[in-house]
Amino acid sequence: MQRQYKDHLSDFKQWNQKSHAKQWLLFPKNIGKYISIDETAFSNGDLYTIVTNKNAKGKKGALIAMIKGTKAETVIKILQKIALIERQKVTEVTLDMAGNMGLIVKKSFPQAALVIDRFHVQKLALDALQEIRIKHRWDAIDTENDAIEKARNQSLKYTPKLLSNGDTLKQLLARSRYLLYKSTNKWTQNQSDRAKILFEQYPDIEKAYRLCQNLSWIYNQTKDKTYALIRLAKWGEKVRQAQFKSFNSISRTMSIHYKNILNYFDNRSTNASAESFNAKIKAFRTQFRGIRNIEFFLFRLSNIYA
Repeated sequence: MQRQYKDHLSDFKQWNQKSHAKQWLLFPKNIGKYISIDETAFSNGDLYTIVTNKNAKGKKGALIAMIKGTKAETVIKILQKIALIERQKVTEVTLDMAGNMGLIVKKSFPQAALVIDRFHVQKLALDALQEIRIKHRWDAIDTENDAIEKARNQSLKYTPKLLSNGDTLKQLLARSRYLLYKSTNKWTQNQSDRAKILFEQYPDIEKAYRLCQNLSWIYNQTKDKTYALIRLAKWGEKVRQAQFKSFNSISRTMSIHYKNILNYFDNRSTNASAESFNAKIKAFRTQFRGIRNIEFFLFRLSNIYA
């Protein structure tokens, strides 16, 4: 049925983008004032740069461009096939902190403000927090292994020490992973009990958790760009005082990109629509897993989203 549709019922053979579809797709008519740029990987691991129109909300007219690869020069060359007068209509582009993405936007959409996605910034902080937890977990595993070996050498049975909630230290650190992603008002009772024990055992994890929550509060509660600059500067000072190497790296990164980070507070724009669109593409790709013709997959994709 797929072959019948492809060869006879659809317009696939007359598709005007068929000859270059594997490398790029371009739909200039879908360009708008507010767009997103992101990368995604299909099931075979190939990376594509995706440019989408936010106002389409992931539906018909959302796809502006899909270009194989993430190399800035390649993507810029394709996007510049769109007339300059059309590209100048773009006033805002949301993106992550990757240098290639910033270069693509600056060269392709000269009138657009760059807005670094808040969730990419917050993810860096959360990754730093998890790094601290994981380091303690490896230390706990090593300590337990040493205790087991010592007991074995003395022909004794090793009995791990249990905390008040029934966890061992190793289990406490493993089971605390997800609660550290949440704010305290979203914890279950068990998570609240576990967090209390965790923070008593590891004050540095609590300090790092508070830094992450404070950064989230700044994004959620700040409306004015000037106040955002002041609050982010104060947050950077707290990071410096905490003396976490990974958090200091984040603070330096934010200092480098602070103008584009602050642009978020103009319209509170994020890259969520791009992430959602990428998820739709991946889900759509799974339906074509048995079909080897990538051009036909892209043809069907463009029929839905272009």
